[in-house]
Amino acid sequence: MSTLMIQGTTSDAGKSTVVAGLCRLLARRGVSVAPFKPQNMALNSAVTPEGGEIGRSTALQALASGLAPHTDMNPVLLKPETDRGAQVILDGWVHGHMDALDYHAFKRQARETVLSAWERLTSCHDLVIAEGAGSPAEINLRQNDIANMGFAEAVDCPVWLVADIDRGGVFAQLVGTLELLSDSERARTRGFVINRFRGDLALLEPGLDWLTGHTGKPVFGVLPHLNGLLLDAEDGLGLTESAAEAPGLRVVVPALPRISNHTDLDALRLHPRVELTLVGPGRAIPPADVILLPGSKSTASDLAWLRREGWEAQIRHHLRYGGRVLGICGGFQMLGEEIEDSQGVEGEAGTTPGLGLLPMRTRMVAGKQLRTVRGTLADDDVMVSGYEIHNGVSEGPALDRPLLDLEGRPDGAVSADGQVLGTYVHGLFDEAPAAAALLAMLGLTGEGAAVDLAAHRERQLDRLADTLEANLASGTIEMLLSESAWGRR
Repeated sequence: MSTLMIQGTTSDAGKSTVVAGLCRLLARRGVSVAPFKPQNMALNSAVTPEGGEIGRSTALQALASGLAPHTDMNPVLLKPETDRGAQVILDGWVHGHMDALDYHAFKRQARETVLSAWERLTSCHDLVIAEGAGSPAEINLRQNDIANMGFAEAVDCPVWLVADIDRGGVFAQLVGTLELLSDSERARTRGFVINRFRGDLALLEPGLDWLTGHTGKPVFGVLPHLNGLLLDAEDGLGLTESAAEAPGLRVVVPALPRISNHTDLDALRLHPRVELTLVGPGRAIPPADVILLPGSKSTASDLAWLRREGWEAQIRHHLRYGGRVLGICGGFQMLGEEIEDSQGVEGEAGTTPGLGLLPMRTRMVAGKQLRTVRGTLADDDVMVSGYEIHNGVSEGPALDRPLLDLEGRPDGAVSADGQVLGTYVHGLFDEAPAAAALLAMLGLTGEGAAVDLAAHRERQLDRLADTLEANLASGTIEMLLSESAWGRR
């Protein structure tokens, strides 16, 4: 076995976390293991060292494996721009924009990209752990499938099926999924993992016995619900609020329809003195010290949504009474006087008035900026690091007061009164010294250690691996080790 595939009965069944946990567990045992996501649909992405773009959860799985993220690990990435269309990323680079029907026809070509990337990974590692997308039982998407069983059949790999018992109906999920598979797909499904279990396992065991008897397939493990587990999300926003131990700064974030790279918020969610609230449609905007405008895949349309939801008036009221506003990437572009997209790079061609809080204009241009960056705060020697993923070039006098100095290249802007700040750089809060300095600029006073997000990720990955080690059925790990040992380098 050179590849094992983890599929799920539903989206958010726990595929990403199971893959991350297995990667960390096997890497600790000395296996050269790599993650692989044939096709991902997500607006949370990461920049690889070679300057490509892959799904954020796959980059986390690479970290779990002890590897640098690589474009081969996620050869097809779909970034939704509307309910019917997406930007298509192949091998880390923008291929174009397609609606759902066009992409469905394009999957024959994408399949070659997927298989070539998989072949390169398997030539370098003992074991590749692939992750499916959604559910393999989506019969309307079966033709030319590259995300689930279509890939597994092409490379002839075994599959584990993950189901989330916290949703309810776990046995129906598993049996129903098997029923909708072909005979060969059902045969390659070797067994099940039940995720997010709460309670006494003894009460579940009669159901597990029935499931094994009915399907002839084992349950490889029942994983407990892990309270407080926070890892880089594939796409979902997860918690909408975080309560601070000793509140010092209230940060409110609009949950934009096309919010992207909201992993920027993870370090704030974990900060002991930051109270973070995401506000969805139709909800009242609570009082705040900071309004944070996050990244967006469709900046102009998300700005229109902000206006419809009453945010523009609320932001002006907030600033009038001394509050601060921080814009990141698309949120930074919204702070200017206008956003020009004459080429229709992010949607319908045209020019959209900005919020007018910074004297600058943004032009959307073809050719995405993808890079990791390091530097300092412009008015301080505090080191910062992060990554850029954006279309658009911003120009204007606001940029004469940059927020960051990226090794001689200015980035972002700070208003003359210090109330409005913006940057193109994601991940600025991930390192504790930079987070502490930025939060001080945003008004956080007094003591309160910022979170080292890299150290937090490592602890959570080890916790996940420990959980799998303790809860997978006897002999399961040994089976993986023995079946991958033939390729040990």
